[in-house]
Amino acid sequence: MQASKTKQPFYIIIILILSGEAVFILPFVLARIFRPTYLEVFDITNLQYGICGSIYVIVALLSYVFGGVLADKFHPRFLISVSLILTALGGFYLSTYPSYFNLKLLFGYWGFTTIFLFWAAMIKATRIWGGAKRQGMAFGFLDGGRGLVAAGFGTFGILIFSLFIDVDISETSLIERKEAFRYVILFASLAVSIIGILAFYFLKGLKSDENLSKQNSNVLTISSFKQIMKIPSVWLLMIIVLCAYVGYKATDIYSLYAKDVMLYDDIESAKVGTSLLYMRPIIGVVIGLLADRTRATLWLIIGFVFTLITSLIFASGIISNETILFFILSIGLMALGVYSVRVLYFATMEEGKIPLAITGVAVGFISIVGYTPDIFSGPMIGVLLDNSPGELGHQHVFLVLAGFTLIGLIASAVFYRISKREIAV
Repeated sequence: MQASKTKQPFYIIIILILSGEAVFILPFVLARIFRPTYLEVFDITNLQYGICGSIYVIVALLSYVFGGVLADKFHPRFLISVSLILTALGGFYLSTYPSYFNLKLLFGYWGFTTIFLFWAAMIKATRIWGGAKRQGMAFGFLDGGRGLVAAGFGTFGILIFSLFIDVDISETSLIERKEAFRYVILFASLAVSIIGILAFYFLKGLKSDENLSKQNSNVLTISSFKQIMKIPSVWLLMIIVLCAYVGYKATDIYSLYAKDVMLYDDIESAKVGTSLLYMRPIIGVVIGLLADRTRATLWLIIGFVFTLITSLIFASGIISNETILFFILSIGLMALGVYSVRVLYFATMEEGKIPLAITGVAVGFISIVGYTPDIFSGPMIGVLLDNSPGELGHQHVFLVLAGFTLIGLIASAVFYRISKREIAV
């Protein structure tokens, strides 16, 4: 059984792209782009920020499957719009610079608003929009477009931050930097609210086939879970998503690496994080189209190979502030590998022979394990960076990343062989 055959308006995927990244701007993207500034203005360590992320994911993991039930009962536009507005309200609270304890509570709140209300609804809406033969393109557009939105937010955020810093940043006080960053948070919160309103009005144009709706109404049955657990590709995808997501979480420290190792200032290091985000839309669209024309599992392997090579380069310590070109090339290749694999998380489900009728259960089942790096990777990276300040800590992080990448590469190769054998049969 294929996905919906109803032709969908193109503006639907645009709204999904905007929504798909906007909902994560406040919990994650701001800290990814402004990592040194974020830690300073909230007076927290890398470990403490990692703990906030872990609390977010504990709530999120409980929300994946149950959010799928909600997504089958309500039209995606209601869940997506409410999710964005509630998430934005948390952003307005963030701008008051809450205590560390309240910051942890806020991240738990975001785990509910961004996953329970949003995640399954977004995946379902994207799958419907992709139709029978455009799943790679749909998810490629979604992830690539989300990268462009994140880069746009990053660019405007840096611009706003710079506007309120009227002298050299090294000469500003903490109070001045906090005030400038407050405007960045307020801008992001307002933008997320506006996108939530747009989603409510424009996503009503999303049309779902009656057959697909009937299939989705029965996805959470005991027999569906039993069927899923018998499919080898589901277990392999758990490992692949987990390992790939560790690589994606490591992108949070690129701006910090630029400051600690390459000796960039706060604004220059933020530009490094933002410039990488502009690679994501190009990679997403190209890899998505290639996945529809070749084999998605082949590009999983290639992506992991790129990530493994560059992880070992960074772990070796041969990059320094005197090898700027090598740094740019290496971090670019790392982004190519990480983003390539990320695009193909769920585009491989058809190749893995996962029935459309149980897609929702499969996504929830895979996500519960696959996204656990959100629990352990933040504290792990925080401990490695805080215990070995400077370049050594970053080397330890990339060495761990190389280990996870190798496991993901092996799982992808097994997935490729299994799917190739089934195609041959």
